[in-house]
Amino acid sequence: MTQLRLYNSLTNKKEDFLPIDDNHIKVYTCGPTVYNYAHIGNARPPIVSDILVKLLKQLYSKVTYVSNITDIDDKIIQASKEQGIPIKELTSKYEDIYNKNLSDLNIAQPDNQPRATDYIEEMISQIKELVDNGHGYVSDGHVLFSVETFPNYGILSGRDKDQQIAGSRVEVADYKNDPADFILWKPSKDDQPGWDSPWGFGRPGWHLECSAMSQKTLGVPFDIHSGGQDLIFPHHENELAQSCGANGNMEDATHYARYWLHNGMIRFDGDKMSKSLGNILYINDLVKEYDGEVLRLLLLSTHYRQPLNWSEKALTQAQKTLDRLYRILHKYNDIDHRDINPPEEIINSLCDDLNTPGALGQLNILFNKLQSVEDRNKGEILSKIYSGAKLLGILNKSPSEWLGYNNQSDDIDLNKIEQLISDRNKFRSEKNYQKSDEIRDELKSIGIEIEDTSDGTKWRKI
Repeated sequence: MTQLRLYNSLTNKKEDFLPIDDNHIKVYTCGPTVYNYAHIGNARPPIVSDILVKLLKQLYSKVTYVSNITDIDDKIIQASKEQGIPIKELTSKYEDIYNKNLSDLNIAQPDNQPRATDYIEEMISQIKELVDNGHGYVSDGHVLFSVETFPNYGILSGRDKDQQIAGSRVEVADYKNDPADFILWKPSKDDQPGWDSPWGFGRPGWHLECSAMSQKTLGVPFDIHSGGQDLIFPHHENELAQSCGANGNMEDATHYARYWLHNGMIRFDGDKMSKSLGNILYINDLVKEYDGEVLRLLLLSTHYRQPLNWSEKALTQAQKTLDRLYRILHKYNDIDHRDINPPEEIINSLCDDLNTPGALGQLNILFNKLQSVEDRNKGEILSKIYSGAKLLGILNKSPSEWLGYNNQSDDIDLNKIEQLISDRNKFRSEKNYQKSDEIRDELKSIGIEIEDTSDGTKWRKI
């Protein structure tokens, strides 16, 4: 078996992946806070995890993947007020849309998708452990974690205490013993959601939610914790501290999760995506314009630890790449192929810290081989292509479906389309480009896109 190597944010180096239990691999990824549509940046952590889990299932007999839903948070409370709908209605709406968006991108559902509000009892229990262990304290109706009790605090982010405060999402408040201390439980006002607890009516802190849900669903320690680089501090740093504290192991930073994977951020034409710049791209809007495979291919085209630059040019290129690959597959559509294990060269690329650009490169090599080998060997190459593509989560449609060749909908007159293409080709051969362009425009007006290739003129519905 090829050795899987992953870049561990806890040690800042690429390491051999050594599971806690070879017979059961456990993975946790921080999921969304469901108060609005998910933007394309929100898709990168689950797509990285999707590739990771698919790969792990190739290497190990059992894999459990958990990714949560945060359905109680200050942002959710505010959005509920602004939209004038109950919190449960709000969170259910955006949770459903988020999961549909993942399906559109061919991202498999996690084995368990816990909601924070279903684990309040576990959260209260964990806070009690922290208070009893001397890592938590009560102040002005709040329960806080004392960072000075965790000698390894800052090990994940590499920040010292001054850096932890400066320029970060850390609330400085009078009720804290130390500005770096963070909230485990906060009081709720009468018009805010909350639960009864030993410290009064209130709700959990954001960081605590993931600690409680991951421990309940996976146990501790588990193998891999992943998420975006923006979560390293304070979210993941605080998760690590409170989880070690609640379980009485403050000296071993691996007592919670052994490996931490963090993906780079998505930028839009070189700029950070932000509401102030007006360049937020919601998945729900993108999938109306592009097939989810196009979005997925673009997300896989850059190594997960690197920043990814999102642009119309990159989207167009991803579309063209898929069109080209599907045209090749359509050309050999009548050749039988088998369902086999993914080819070793693609597995090897992914085992090198989820090198998806390398894996895509290996897939392209297979396509080149397909067109050059003798006919009797094409079936074997096709089998490798389809199994490798399945692991990457692309090329999961039939070529005819993707290219629109078998579209028999009532609004499509196949005979008319073929006749127009034939007429256009005749005008092109006569170098009557004005007429040929007019026909191209006519085809576009009825929703048909054409492309001139070495195999003739191809068309697809747009």
